[in-house]
Amino acid sequence: MKIAFYGSSILSSYWNGAATYYRGLLRALATHGHEITFYEPDAFGRQQNRDIDPPDWCRVVVYPATPADVRRAAAEAASADVVVKASGVGYEDDALLAAVMDAARPEALKIFWDVDAPATLADLQAQPDHPLRLALKNLDLVLTYGGGDPVVSAYEALGAAACIPVYNALDPDTHHPVPPEPKFDADLAFLGNRLPDREARVEDFFLEPAAARPEASFLLGGSGWADRGLPANVRYIGHVSSRDHNAFNVTPKAVLNINRASMASTGFSPPTRVFEAAGAGACLITDAWTGLEMFLEPGREVLVARDGRDVAEIMARLTPEEATAIGRRALARVLRDHTYALRARQVDRLLRDRLAKQPEVAA
Repeated sequence: MKIAFYGSSILSSYWNGAATYYRGLLRALATHGHEITFYEPDAFGRQQNRDIDPPDWCRVVVYPATPADVRRAAAEAASADVVVKASGVGYEDDALLAAVMDAARPEALKIFWDVDAPATLADLQAQPDHPLRLALKNLDLVLTYGGGDPVVSAYEALGAAACIPVYNALDPDTHHPVPPEPKFDADLAFLGNRLPDREARVEDFFLEPAAARPEASFLLGGSGWADRGLPANVRYIGHVSSRDHNAFNVTPKAVLNINRASMASTGFSPPTRVFEAAGAGACLITDAWTGLEMFLEPGREVLVARDGRDVAEIMARLTPEEATAIGRRALARVLRDHTYALRARQVDRLLRDRLAKQPEVAA
C-alpha cells in the first residue's frame, strides 16, 4: 500500500528527537512491501545538519517552509492509501493537518501519529477549540509512540475512534556495540536538547550529582546548553550526530536518561535514547517512571534513580564490571523483545486490518 507520512524530519536529528523513531519504524515497515513517502519541511536548520542521505527504503520530499508549499505537499496525500500526519512537524502544524486530511481520498486510512502525547494532550485539554481536537472525530486512528493506558484513555475521551501505542524500539543495524572513542570518555554521560520541560530535571539528575562528585567526569551532549553554567567537571560537546550515538553510549561507564517532566509523569513512554543506549550495550541509568519494567528489568537490565541523590549514590558504587554486565543484559533484552522489526509487524497488521474494514466509496 502507499503511505504518505508527514513528519518533522527523517533526514536530520537536529532539534528532532523523533528522527530515530521514524527511521527505525518506517525502514522496518517498508520490508512489508509498503511504498512510503516521507514529507518534511525545510526548517530549523535540519537540512543543513542531515545525519543520513535520502534512504532507498522510502522516498523523501523536502518542501520549503511556506504556506503555499505546505499546500502543495499536502495535495500529494490524494494518491495514498494511508495518510499520516505526525505531531511536532514544527511548521504550520494545524494548517498541514487540515490540508493533508482534506486531500486524502475518502477511502484512505487517516491517522494522527503523536510522538509527544503528554504535551499534545495537555494542549488539547486546555483548548476546547484546538484544531486537532476538532479533527479527531474525522480521523480513523491515533497512534502514539508511548503513553500506555493513560494516553489511550485520554485520546478516546477526546473523541478519537481508537488510540494505539507503537512504542520506541531498537534498529540493530544502526544502534549496536562499537569500539569506544576517547572523545566520549566519562564516568557518566547525558545526551539531550535543552528544553523548558526538561531543564529542571537535568539540573536535579545530572548537574547536581556532578557538582557533588567533583572527582568524577561528566559529559553533556545536545543542543542549547552553550550558555548554561556548568560544574567544572562537566564537559559540554554540543549537538551529537546520530552517526556518533553508538560511541557516545558505549564509551562512558554509564549513560543517563532523563525524561521530560510530562513524559515522566505520564509514564509508559520510553524515549528513543533508552533503546539506543541498550542497543549499544551501554549501562543505562534512568529516572523513575511508571511502566519501565515493560521494557527493561530494573536493577538487572537498567538502573533506576528517583532523584539526583540516587544518581550520585549509583555512580559511587557502580564498578566497570557491573556496568558492563548490565549493558550486556540490556542488549540481549531489547534484541529479543524490542526491535523495530517487531513494531513494524504490529503496524503492518493494524494497517491491513483497518484498511480491509474501510467502507467502500461509490464512484
